[in-house]
Amino acid sequence: MKTTFKKIAIEGNEAAALAFKQVNPDVVAAYPITPSTEVVQKFSEYVANGEVDTEFVPVESEHSAMSACIGASAAGARVMTSTASQGLALMWEMLYIASSLRLPIVMTVANRALSAPINIHGDHSDSMGARDSGWIQIYSENVQEIYDNIFQAVRIAEDPQVRLPVMVNFDGFITSHSEEILEVLDDDLVRRFIGEYKPKYSLLDVDHPMTMGPLALFDSYFEFKVAQAYAIANSLPVIKKVGREFGDLTGRYYDLIEKYHTDDAEYIIVAMSSTCGTVREVVDELREKGEKVGLLKIRVFRPFPLEEISNALKNAKVVGILDRSIIPGSFSGPLYHEIVSGMYHLDKRPIFQPYVYGLGGRDITTEHIKNVFTQLQEIEKLGRPKNLIYIGVRE
Repeated sequence: MKTTFKKIAIEGNEAAALAFKQVNPDVVAAYPITPSTEVVQKFSEYVANGEVDTEFVPVESEHSAMSACIGASAAGARVMTSTASQGLALMWEMLYIASSLRLPIVMTVANRALSAPINIHGDHSDSMGARDSGWIQIYSENVQEIYDNIFQAVRIAEDPQVRLPVMVNFDGFITSHSEEILEVLDDDLVRRFIGEYKPKYSLLDVDHPMTMGPLALFDSYFEFKVAQAYAIANSLPVIKKVGREFGDLTGRYYDLIEKYHTDDAEYIIVAMSSTCGTVREVVDELREKGEKVGLLKIRVFRPFPLEEISNALKNAKVVGILDRSIIPGSFSGPLYHEIVSGMYHLDKRPIFQPYVYGLGGRDITTEHIKNVFTQLQEIEKLGRPKNLIYIGVRE
């Protein structure tokens, strides 16, 4: 018999804070920044009320937040934090250190545009800017996924085959401040699922002294970085395994990608995060009219699940790839670059059309998505992609 869980109405940020509470990490070091402020604000209430055993470290900047997280994790603590936008950018130097030291820190990011001009609303500029920092990146479509992904992130990060930091992303304001129905897990179930953290190394273990972060010049640096690259690549089966085990407990199964009517689709849209819900609505509507359209949702962007994506897209006629970030000076967004370059060697591959949308929180509507599917049919007749298309921008 399927286990039933309590359901509550809650915002995305508060759902993240609730997940933090149920994980009960040893250390949370954070600096509040819109639109992720509520995560650490609510969690600090749990700390003040004695509902967790966490050492909460309020710091003077996001750079300091990640620095404190690195120190605590190196000492053997289970560590979590939260940030967004300029805060993530200020952490830049320390993101690379956390991943290079193989520290299993879990961080939520309420995705938000980068300045200038100043904007506090959601796009993927921040996390896409950090895509090469060595962190595993998971993207959440809705409030339930924010909550569920945090527990899975803890398991993935701490797996002995991985030992890497994990970034759980969700769209700022669009999801972070949206109130939805959340199915809450029992505390005991969460504890059983994530298990007790047993660090492989600790700087506080005086009986087994070690060096962390040594000087590594041309005679050894290369080997360190290749080992790190192998570790994140090898996390793919771990992410899949954790998603299956979470599904066995809750009935909500997670994979690297989610295919929605892609098996027989001639025209497919690829998207991430909250936009997938909008695309899914349009796919349902057009399917009722007999159109062979589909959605490929990318849940895990790092490590990039190329094999799964290729298999899902290779039989389509035209694929529209939606990026919610821009690369000035390039011909497309980062998601387009990854997919097209990864599938270039295939003898049979679709036409790929690049899109950029939703910068600074600009709405993406069902009418926009319908127009994209219409354009994909036109591109098939044309026989080649058009230049980068900006969705919803004023001329």
